[in-house]
Amino acid sequence: MNAFDHKDEFAHVDIWVFDLDNTLYSPDCRLFDQIDEKMGLFIADRLSVDRVEARRIQKDFFFRYGTTLAGLMNEYNIEPEDFLPFVHDIDRSIIPHDEALDKAIGALPGKKFICTNGTVSHAQATLEEIGIDDHFEDIFDIKTFGYEPKPARTAYDAMLKAAGFNPQKAAMFEDIARNLVVPHDMGMKTVLITSSDNEDGAMINRLNGDDKNAHYVHHSTNQLSDFLNKITL
Repeated sequence: MNAFDHKDEFAHVDIWVFDLDNTLYSPDCRLFDQIDEKMGLFIADRLSVDRVEARRIQKDFFFRYGTTLAGLMNEYNIEPEDFLPFVHDIDRSIIPHDEALDKAIGALPGKKFICTNGTVSHAQATLEEIGIDDHFEDIFDIKTFGYEPKPARTAYDAMLKAAGFNPQKAAMFEDIARNLVVPHDMGMKTVLITSSDNEDGAMINRLNGDDKNAHYVHHSTNQLSDFLNKITL
């Protein structure tokens, strides 16, 4: 399952769906650390707790609800428009421009989409910094999902309703294994992006018993551009 030995598995694919954070850029640039820090600050302030308790709440909600925001909305009635602009007000200049990924995504046949638990504005700004923003037809975000995040089935149903593509002709790329369960069940090819620097992804995969050997993960890679090149070259 993990050895990529021929590209004909993807010959039928003309829809390419990518998660954003820690998928289209490497976690080793530490961009998501800034978002992580801002979430802790928000929780400490809004819930009047210290930073240790704020972090405990933050991670508990992420693991149980799919996003910290979903937990805050469900348990504390936090408004997403209060939370999202604050946590995405970060310095994206630390993301390296990725010419190799730009070429690799550009060479893929068909349409490309973003499917993220973040926001359209965060995705657009991040894609621009990477240098790959002109490749994507549309961005499906937490608002598209009605604030019900991946891995919930409703999130993927909302994306399919909006985009109108056949999931059996699609491939999904994600850094968190549990977010590939539904795409697999829908008939998509699934690819897990792995990294030793992705602490949250690694932890949630361990806690759920999800890893690169799960039955719903067709392939795994720690080099996205190289993987995509093997499909097109």
